[in-house]
Amino acid sequence: MLRKSRQKNNNNTLLHFNTETEDDIPLGERKTVTDFCYLLDKSKQLFNGLRDLPQYGHKQWQSYFGRTFDVYTKLWKFQQQHRQVLDSRYGLKRWQIGEVASKIGQLYYHYYLRTSETSYLNEAFSFYSAIRQRSYYFQVNKEDRPELVVKKLRYYARYIVVCLLLNKMDLVKVLVKELSEEIEDYTQRFNTEDQLEWNLVLQEVAAFIEADPVVVLNDNNSVVTISNRLQEGSVPPLEQGMVVGQLILADALIIGNCNNQVKFSELTIDMFRMLQALEREPVNLATQTSKQGTMEPNEKPAKRENPHKYLLYKPTFSQLFTFLSASFKELPANSVLLIYLSATGVFPTGHSDYEGMFLGSSVS
Repeated sequence: MLRKSRQKNNNNTLLHFNTETEDDIPLGERKTVTDFCYLLDKSKQLFNGLRDLPQYGHKQWQSYFGRTFDVYTKLWKFQQQHRQVLDSRYGLKRWQIGEVASKIGQLYYHYYLRTSETSYLNEAFSFYSAIRQRSYYFQVNKEDRPELVVKKLRYYARYIVVCLLLNKMDLVKVLVKELSEEIEDYTQRFNTEDQLEWNLVLQEVAAFIEADPVVVLNDNNSVVTISNRLQEGSVPPLEQGMVVGQLILADALIIGNCNNQVKFSELTIDMFRMLQALEREPVNLATQTSKQGTMEPNEKPAKRENPHKYLLYKPTFSQLFTFLSASFKELPANSVLLIYLSATGVFPTGHSDYEGMFLGSSVS
């Protein structure tokens, strides 16, 4: 097996081969390891650059996302095609495969947030599901490396968010139970300082689930999942005299700014319901599983045209003004911008209605 050490130099991974065995290793296998390391480093570099992209606007970030998708697709297929060589020469671990799959899931999820196309949400769900089904992170708990366990916990938190958005509440409850067990094991094995933070994550998701306790049963007393999204065939007919296409809802600002509001991952319960109300129901999962059981990233899943949305949790006025300006600037002709603001009001102070206009909203 190749002896390799990693040292960072301009975000590149340099492989140092054991000089005693390097000549015994076929050139093709050495090239495979080198190519894999290049793709792995390039993918990390591009992924880390996503946080520097502007959160507003429709065009500034698309080419960068496209390059990132392309590199991760190549990386994923490369490790599938050369798994045996990478296992023996590189020492590829299953958690490393899971980390690549998790990054692809994050890419799809963030692309969904930026485009509002729910098919990308399904793509994220496919990769997160595959990680759990194939136990990519299973061996992490046997290693004495707390940072790897944190990767696993973060994966669970992201998976739960996606399942919430897809209304997979039964699966959410199973994942929360598993996450709770993982956190308990993590805090017992490692005396870490982030125990309170992870317990807060559990409390938030439990409160989020409890905030929507309505259960609907069908004629057979089976639970029916009610979606807030628009479904095929459920669009009401136009009223007499209305013309299709006069105005189109193109953009929406969904802002949560209430104190002590139920939330999970900077998504309050009313923001959660509102964003779903502005989306069409996703089509079936677009990510394909081949006969060999290999997941394939799908760069162009079936589109579901929905209004573009910005989700802002307790933004500053400067942030709100920036997103509002960007929305107006790129709003197409004959289009509408919807602003949903959920904020804490003030109790009446005895001012006249005219004066009250300048004192903020009031609690009625």
